[in-house]
Amino acid sequence: MTNDTFSTTDSTTGDGDGDAGESGDQDGNGDGDGDGDGDGDGDGDGDTGPVCGDGVTEGDEECDDGNPSDTDACTNECLNATCGDGYVQEGVEMCDDGNDVDDDGCTNECLMLSCGDGVVQGMEECDDGNMDDTDDCTSLCTAAVCGDTFVWAGHEECDDGNMDDTDDCVAGCISATCGDGFVQDLVEECDDANMDDTDDCVGVCVAAVCGDGFVQDEIEECDDGNMVDDDACTNDCVSGSSCLNNDQWQAVDCTTNSWVWSSDRVNAPTLQEANDQHVLWAGCSHAQDAGNTCSLDGTGWVSTAVVPMAGCNATWYHLGGSYTGNCAGHDGDQVRRLVLDADDCYDY
Repeated sequence: MTNDTFSTTDSTTGDGDGDAGESGDQDGNGDGDGDGDGDGDGDGDGDTGPVCGDGVTEGDEECDDGNPSDTDACTNECLNATCGDGYVQEGVEMCDDGNDVDDDGCTNECLMLSCGDGVVQGMEECDDGNMDDTDDCTSLCTAAVCGDTFVWAGHEECDDGNMDDTDDCVAGCISATCGDGFVQDLVEECDDANMDDTDDCVGVCVAAVCGDGFVQDEIEECDDGNMVDDDACTNDCVSGSSCLNNDQWQAVDCTTNSWVWSSDRVNAPTLQEANDQHVLWAGCSHAQDAGNTCSLDGTGWVSTAVVPMAGCNATWYHLGGSYTGNCAGHDGDQVRRLVLDADDCYDY
């Protein structure tokens, strides 16, 4: 009996993938995926996946403009350009530092820091985000102060940017006025910062002069503010006649032989003493030459007011003329005050 021998090996050579080919993937190309394209991604195109920069937006790319520029709308990572990506997009961003720090020179909006942007940085004292020069922060981003040339609303009346106190804006940014202590050029002659009109600067900041109506202490005796030289105050501001134009006094218009009196015979027993002490009188009611507008020599001034004599026996005294001696029996006589010279009149 003859024994047959059987082979266990297929006569067809294979690639181990169960197909009839030799590569083990049924297509015979050897890439192991069975699609026949040879690249192993199964899409049939033979590529190796998305490539950033090839000009084709694919896969997880946001964009692909096919150029190497990071300053356009698509970065070299194939991402859409945005503020904060670290690339300055030309024509869109002023800066891009890739961080979220807002006061480092480039803001979180990709703007260069500058005065007026509302962010205090660098040498800025303040930044209120506006160009208003009348508030607390000027358009130069400096705190408002007197002397910065900007009038600070509610705080300053003026601000001319200088330290000159002779112009119309003085220290403290206050408008110049008479009485502020600063002499304003071409406006004031003086300014002593007081309202005293007896010193050398009077009225509306003018230098005191004779004729201004103000009596300057220790300089003028009087100042009636006029150019009339024969009234009570001369044009040199020296007291003239105190009797002229004085409605309390009138000129003597007659003489008397004896009816002139001192009302204080103890302290003023002479004509001159009685005159100096304002106790000199004229008049008598019962004598022929006793008119009470008379004097011994017909000169002098008598008061316009008439008063009755009182205390004759106790204190009054005849002065000169035909009789000198104590008074007796004249109480009730109408008498007037008497002064010897035009400068001797006084208020009574």
